[in-house]
Amino acid sequence: MKLAETLAAPSWIVHARMSRSTLASTAYLAGYLGAWAAAGVAYAAVHWLLREAGMLDGAMRLASARAGGVVLIAAGAWQWTSAKAACVSRCRSPLGFMLSDWREGVHGAFTMGLRYAAWCLGCCWLAMAVLFVAGAMSFAWAVAISLYVLLERLLPLGPRFDRVAGAALVTLGLWRFSFAI
Repeated sequence: MKLAETLAAPSWIVHARMSRSTLASTAYLAGYLGAWAAAGVAYAAVHWLLREAGMLDGAMRLASARAGGVVLIAAGAWQWTSAKAACVSRCRSPLGFMLSDWREGVHGAFTMGLRYAAWCLGCCWLAMAVLFVAGAMSFAWAVAISLYVLLERLLPLGPRFDRVAGAALVTLGLWRFSFAI
């Protein structure tokens, strides 16, 4: 398998090629997609709770500039952490993950799918929370976040890329927070 193919191929394709078991690869995919679905349900639940609490405006954004600023600052600060860097390094290399965390059988494959998805979610869970500030239906911000995650995962841009993005988010958060004072 070529390096570029390993970086760009979805992890379940890498798993399927390594396991040669359709059932195990299906279990891996179920674990992976299940983790992402659970994250989606959690975000939807938080959004619903915020709406029920009257904390969202008509565009489905946090109504409080102060709360929005805090979310942006937290998302930016996360980009600078060693935990974030560890998540990126694991998520960026499906083949490396498979080689270091391989589990045999259907149950093992399902567990691998959950674990790999957890590493990938660790990269972007706070970046996705930016949609609470930008608006859950903001197509432009959803595209921007998706592009950022794609570039981060596929290109060897290193920690500077995350730090620049983090500094931009913190700056935007401080700017937004300043409206609340």
